[in-house]
Amino acid sequence: MQDYLIVVAGGKGLRMGRDLPKQFLELQGKPLLMHTLETFYRHRPDLQFILALPADQREVWEGLRRKHKFELPLLTVNGGETRFHSVSNALTCVENEDGCTGVHDGVRPFVAPDTIAASYEAARQYGAAIPVVAPVDSIREVLPQGSTARPRDLYRLVQTPQVFHTRLIKKAYQQNYKATFTDDASVVEALGHPIHLVDGNPENIKITTPFDLLLAEALLRQKG
Repeated sequence: MQDYLIVVAGGKGLRMGRDLPKQFLELQGKPLLMHTLETFYRHRPDLQFILALPADQREVWEGLRRKHKFELPLLTVNGGETRFHSVSNALTCVENEDGCTGVHDGVRPFVAPDTIAASYEAARQYGAAIPVVAPVDSIREVLPQGSTARPRDLYRLVQTPQVFHTRLIKKAYQQNYKATFTDDASVVEALGHPIHLVDGNPENIKITTPFDLLLAEALLRQKG
């Protein structure tokens, strides 16, 4: 039985206002993507890592790997037009269907070991598991006639890694793409399979804006 991790890194950095894709921006002298991969490798070195990158970014990535002497073993595949297509491409490298496969955002370097462990353990038991956190702000639903308050205790904010029985996620990604497939759980859910929720960690943010980058720098300093 073999477990896998697909890391999706297809950002263009538009919301960062930078020319360099966000996954290659440096934190304490190292690209974000490397921080993310190392976080998983420290906790689960037994995982087979598959990195989905846009084809036109692979040369940049290889240059960064040489520059930083980054030797973590992984397979690299071309990303696709959407996240769905990137994950679909990566799944072609997943041969052993007896374990679990997780999918993680390349710009979430602060996922906690407990979150990783809980996600894989729950996926092994339930088939599909995703980490979530409760919202702390009030929530309103925007409607054509205005907006209305919603009880926040009924909602959760979704994180990654989203983990599934490998056979299940491979079957799910044989479906045709739909715009409603906003994450991997929505793809699996379209088969009618329930999604089990586990506790995520608040620091497991997706770094997409300059403010997120400032917060990431503060978190790294705190970790020492």
